[in-house]
Amino acid sequence: MIQTDQSRIKPAVKAHDVSINIRLSRLQLTGFRNHAELDLHIDHRPVVICGPNGMGKTNVLEAISLLTPGRGLRQARYGDMAAQNGDGGFSIHAKITTAQGDMGVGTGVMADAPERRVVRIDGTSASSASALGRIMRALWLTPDMDRLFVDPASTRRRFLDRLALALDPDHADHGAIYERAMRQRNKLMREAKANGTQPDPAWVEGLERQMAESGVALSAGRRATLTRLQGYIAASPDGPFPRPQLALAGLVESWLEQAPALEVEDRFSTHLARGRARDFEAGRCLEGPHTADLAVRHGPKDQAAALCSTGEQKALLIGMILAHARGLTADGLGPVLLLDEVAAHLDQIRRAALFETILDLRLQAWMTGTDAVLFEHLGDCAQYPSIKPAMVTNG
Repeated sequence: MIQTDQSRIKPAVKAHDVSINIRLSRLQLTGFRNHAELDLHIDHRPVVICGPNGMGKTNVLEAISLLTPGRGLRQARYGDMAAQNGDGGFSIHAKITTAQGDMGVGTGVMADAPERRVVRIDGTSASSASALGRIMRALWLTPDMDRLFVDPASTRRRFLDRLALALDPDHADHGAIYERAMRQRNKLMREAKANGTQPDPAWVEGLERQMAESGVALSAGRRATLTRLQGYIAASPDGPFPRPQLALAGLVESWLEQAPALEVEDRFSTHLARGRARDFEAGRCLEGPHTADLAVRHGPKDQAAALCSTGEQKALLIGMILAHARGLTADGLGPVLLLDEVAAHLDQIRRAALFETILDLRLQAWMTGTDAVLFEHLGDCAQYPSIKPAMVTNG
């Protein structure tokens, strides 16, 4: 059982300082999902939100995930996040404690522009949501991610990109630039094919150069993250979460193993130019960082994760997230953890190990569940707000 005396809330590593871990001290929602109004004051301890399905527990976690770049843990359209009975807009405000002090962060959309995200930091407008990555780091696990190892490769790329973003706030920009240039190139290919013509070679060449520059930066960031994660996993203590073996498979990624980035940019740009005819017929780009895949194996069993049992897959996934969080904390980058229904399918040993790690690292983890009994071992080491649609009360 996890003890609840004050000595239990001490760092596992002597040099660790809780001040470097990111945490929220206040969260306010307006018109977000089923929360017309929410105003929650919290401290540094883990947060446990329990209650029946449909109360908006996951919505709270999703709101916090939007304090980082991207579309959050559900990857939903911004317009779909607004309350159904509202004006079509929503806002999320938080007071976030970082190593640099407390900062006020806000994001949301206006009713007349539901897909244009607005970001404010300490009351000043930011040029893009990528600015959030320099303030807020978050890692999350949701029930949908239980299929990570059997879903298409795109799911694993998004997972790896989220881990990379916790290390490099510019990673999201590289991905956005690459995707935008690739979509424009694909559009030119499809329109030209439909018209029985060829796309403007100068325009296509410019897009290919953008794809090469941003794509190589994107792939290099993924490789660097994987290297860091492998080191974090190797340094993790033995426990009930099996150590995974990781590899990144992809065309550009393989070139980066053999040559410097600038040389790979030229090689990728040439490769895209030579593949225009093939891509023209397909109507899309067939090779690049958008086709890379994260290969995961169960280390102790030396078995592909996709072939493991559901319980083993979940244990592998949690182990990866905890190793990354442990390594980030050791590097002075302790993140917020968002764990949706994560304890429901863990046995008692793994559940205790999860809680122990969160407390040892002194991370602010937000956890949801329908059964409060699953969290009883946390005792007063955690805080337990009770939420209802359109309101929240501190517990």
